Amino acid sequence: MRALQLIDDRRLESTDIPEPEAPAPGEVTLRVKAVALNHIDVWGWRGMAFAKRKMPLTIGAEASAVVEAIGPGVSNVLPGQLVSVYGARTCGLCKPCREKRDNLCENVAGVHGFHLDGFAQEKINIPARQLVAAPPGVDEIGAALAPVTFGTVEHMLFDNAKLEPGETILVHAGGSGIGTAAIQLAKKMGCTVITTVGSDDKIEKARALGADHVINYRTDRFEGVVRKLTKKKGVDVVFEHVGKDTWAGSMLVLKRGGRLVTCGSTSGVSTEVNLMMLFQQQLKLLGSFGCRMENMANAMQKMARGIVHPVIDTEVTFGEIDKALERMEGRQIFGKIVLRMD
Repeated sequence: MRALQLIDDRRLESTDIPEPEAPAPGEVTLRVKAVALNHIDVWGWRGMAFAKRKMPLTIGAEASAVVEAIGPGVSNVLPGQLVSVYGARTCGLCKPCREKRDNLCENVAGVHGFHLDGFAQEKINIPARQLVAAPPGVDEIGAALAPVTFGTVEHMLFDNAKLEPGETILVHAGGSGIGTAAIQLAKKMGCTVITTVGSDDKIEKARALGADHVINYRTDRFEGVVRKLTKKKGVDVVFEHVGKDTWAGSMLVLKRGGRLVTCGSTSGVSTEVNLMMLFQQQLKLLGSFGCRMENMANAMQKMARGIVHPVIDTEVTFGEIDKALERMEGRQIFGKIVLRMD
C-alpha cells in the first residue's frame, strides 16, 4: 500500500509499505481518508524534530479515517464508522489520561508524523482509544481537521484562556488553519475579534469569517492599531502562535488582567518577557499544547450544527506534497491544505 514518507530533510517520497496485520486487542485497522497538513509537518520536513526520529518516517499528524476492522475488546467504534484520529500516542493509564486530560499524558510515546509514523498511508493499526467518532453531518474533511485545527483552538480558548462572550480577542495570523478556526469560534460566542494577516488579499476573507477588524501586519504595526481600536484599554485575550516576532507587541496590547494563550513559535522559540509589565498589569501567560479528545468531539458537534466550518485553501495529491509544504512555509495560504488519500 502507498505511504508518504520523509526519507531525509526536504525529501518526501511516495513509497510502498506492507499492509497492517489484523488488529490486536484494543486496536482497530483504519483506512485513512484525508490528512490535514500542519506546521509540524513543515518542521519535520526541515529537520526540526525535537526528538530522535527513525527514517524513513511516514508524515501526517492530523487525519480522518474509516474503521475497517476492530480487534478484541473494542467497543467505542464500529466497522464502517468515520472517525477523527488523535495525533499523540498516549498511554491511557496514567492519572491525566484517566481524567481525560489526554495532552498531559505522563507516558506519551510521541506524536504521529513527527516522532512516530503518521497517517499519510492508506491503512494503519492504532489503539481504539485514540479515535473520536464523527457525528452525522461531519464529512471526512471536517473530521480530519478536528484533532489539531479545531481541537487545539477549543483547548486554547475555552480550557485555558476561559474566553467569555462580550470580550475582545486578538487572533494572530488569521489566515492560518488555527487562525481561521479561532476567528469563527470567538465570533460565534459573541466576542469582538481583531485579527492580523500578512497580505491585503486575506483581509476580506478574514472578515467573511467574522473578524470585526483586520490588520495587515506587514503595512501597519498591529500594536498601535489594536490600542487605537480599544481606546488604549487593550484586549482581554491574545491568541498567540507566531512567537518571537509578535510576543512583545502581544503583551503590550493586553488590558490589565488580560490573558495571552500560546501554542506555537513559528518565528522563533526564544524571546524576552517584560517582568515589570507582567506583574504590574497582572497579566496571565498560558501555554497550550494539543488538545483533549473531548475538544475534538465538541468541535465536530459545532461543525455538525453549522456553527463553524473548515476553511480549505487547497486539496492536494501525493505528487503535490512538496509544493504544498513550500506554500505553507512561505505563509501563502488561507486556511488548510488537505491531502486526499483516495
